[in-house]
Amino acid sequence: MKRAMDVLLSLLALAALSPVLVAAALAIAWEDGRPVFFRQIRVGRGGREFGMFKFRSMVKNAAAIGPYFTAGDDPRITRVGRLLRRTSIDELPQLLNVLRGDMSLVGPRPDVPAQRSLYTEADWAVRCSVRPGLTGLAQAELRSEATPEQRLALDLRYAREHDVRMDLCIMARTVGRLAGRGAN
Repeated sequence: MKRAMDVLLSLLALAALSPVLVAAALAIAWEDGRPVFFRQIRVGRGGREFGMFKFRSMVKNAAAIGPYFTAGDDPRITRVGRLLRRTSIDELPQLLNVLRGDMSLVGPRPDVPAQRSLYTEADWAVRCSVRPGLTGLAQAELRSEATPEQRLALDLRYAREHDVRMDLCIMARTVGRLAGRGAN
């Protein structure tokens, strides 16, 4: 049932949001050229790696400028990128990852492979027992205010306790957070 809900809601969201997606792609191309998408390796269900899509919110040569812990004042973020991040529009291409089966609409946010070191072996197995999500319990509860420890605890809680009702509540809370005050 969860997979059917993911596919149906992703298709509906892509159709409804297509003007926003096109506008975002055009704005990125106009400000900083192509490519408009960014692909990063993330870890999914069963520990399988996949390429996660986002709208590119940083300058093309961001890696050459230097690694940063991405923060609001990161000089690599473009003007359009700041808007995309604040509104979470940069995350919408992940609906394609949901359709491909790499991700779900709701689940722990996908980790980069290096984040495995934050988990015990047992916790990593729990974390990888579910598909990562476009949104998750940590995003619904704390958004970007979550400490790494809080995010990890909420991700593991979701992996252990998730059900359709929890998913619907998380989706509703995420939409409410975005509509109410924007993304952080």
